[in-house]
Amino acid sequence: MNTTLSAFSAHNHQHCVDEALEEAKRLCDQRGARLTPLRLQVLALIWQNHKPLGAYTLLEMLAAKTTRQVAPPTVYRALDFLLEQRLIHRIDGLNAYIGCLHPHIPHASHFLLCESCGRAEELQVESLNQVIIHAAQAAGFAIDRQSLEVFGTCPHCQATANDE
Repeated sequence: MNTTLSAFSAHNHQHCVDEALEEAKRLCDQRGARLTPLRLQVLALIWQNHKPLGAYTLLEMLAAKTTRQVAPPTVYRALDFLLEQRLIHRIDGLNAYIGCLHPHIPHASHFLLCESCGRAEELQVESLNQVIIHAAQAAGFAIDRQSLEVFGTCPHCQATANDE
């Protein structure tokens, strides 16, 4: 995926969605993982915008799009699959999920989260990752996984607040 795009800047978001879904299909095919229509639909909803979505929001969105009854465990199983395949990230502080920009590469989860508009941007900053690894090593700590969630205000919301 194009890493120069920012969730906080204007861009053709449909291109993000299309590219993410095509890459998900390709990766699942390569990995021998079954990307069912429901899993693909959940992934498409997650990629609908750059805002993290909770499981029950996804459940409501699915219910609005289908006549078939979808139960919470079904959505959680789809989310578990998407997490296992590294197609999405879980943002613990929000109890929500967002599409992964680089599902083909195992990596740490680092996010900028706008408290005003709800958008999230995944950070790919290797030096940040290295600082965390070195600090953990210095403390004798073994990292299983890492997630950094930085809350604040995006450039658009800052500009809007300044205009008021």
